[in-house]
Amino acid sequence: MLDYRSALPCYYDILEGRQKARYLRCKYTPACFSENDTLDGLWFIHDRLIEDQPSVSSTLPAQSLLDLKIEIAERIYRDCCFCEHRCRVNREKRSGKCGVKESLVASEFLHIGEEHILVPSYTIFFSGCTFNCVFCQNYDISQYIKGNRIEPRLLASMIEKRKTQGARNVNYVGGDPTSNLLFILKVLRECETNIPMIWNSNMYCSIETMNLLDGVIDVYLTDFKYGNDRCAQRLSLVKDYSRVVKRNHLISYKQSEVIIRHLVLPNHVACCSEPVVSWIHENTPKAVVNIMPQYRPEYKASMHPDISNYLSKEEYSKVIELARRLGLILI
Repeated sequence: MLDYRSALPCYYDILEGRQKARYLRCKYTPACFSENDTLDGLWFIHDRLIEDQPSVSSTLPAQSLLDLKIEIAERIYRDCCFCEHRCRVNREKRSGKCGVKESLVASEFLHIGEEHILVPSYTIFFSGCTFNCVFCQNYDISQYIKGNRIEPRLLASMIEKRKTQGARNVNYVGGDPTSNLLFILKVLRECETNIPMIWNSNMYCSIETMNLLDGVIDVYLTDFKYGNDRCAQRLSLVKDYSRVVKRNHLISYKQSEVIIRHLVLPNHVACCSEPVVSWIHENTPKAVVNIMPQYRPEYKASMHPDISNYLSKEEYSKVIELARRLGLILI
């Protein structure tokens, strides 16, 4: 049996009370900044605090590193570049390319369908997404904006409640959580619960978002879909996929602990699965990896002959055999 504790030591330390969740340390790290500071000035202060890792206060400071992250995120929200579409929309006035203006929670519940080391997981589904996957299994919320407006303080109290009900972590997903970063940071400012924070994302985040997540997220639960840009452009309508997602996996691997999901698509073993598995082996060998066989031809998949059928056992077995041969830490 694989020792997931050695692959995810900080996650288990938080679960068992030996360590504080990163967002709490961020919240109790003193900062000094002004609303009159330029964005470049705020980033300079932010990066110095991340690099120097000053002592954490025992009392809540007047201004914290988390407050500074929120100030930066509010500036970005008005000139949005949370994802690599970089549509530069003022989201106080209209939605971005992701379809999201304000954060709407499509659903929230204790999820038992995630990886066994995560469940039960308090999963918060946001509507909207930075991708337009033609085979999306959550297309009803990723491609259609719907849900409830929830005040940050209320969601923080719900996190506390869900922990008492057995939640092992808080799992931000969608859609995709990227467009909702400002809202999530505001929730964490209201929260005091020592529980791991999980960023469940397609990883098309901008470098700005990755920097804001630094010191906040305990586990990146990533989605590494494609082994090339052609498939990403055709099936998810995104450009420059490989550069962005590989960059962000390298960043997340340095920042925190990582669980990488790869959904095997029919007829995409050679062009996508094999390159992805090989890249993980070469670049993030200590990440936990979930090779997923549960592809279903949903949403608009029937319009694309190569993914219009279910995955074969032979295709999945080929990918799993490669992953095992390379020594990946598999769930």
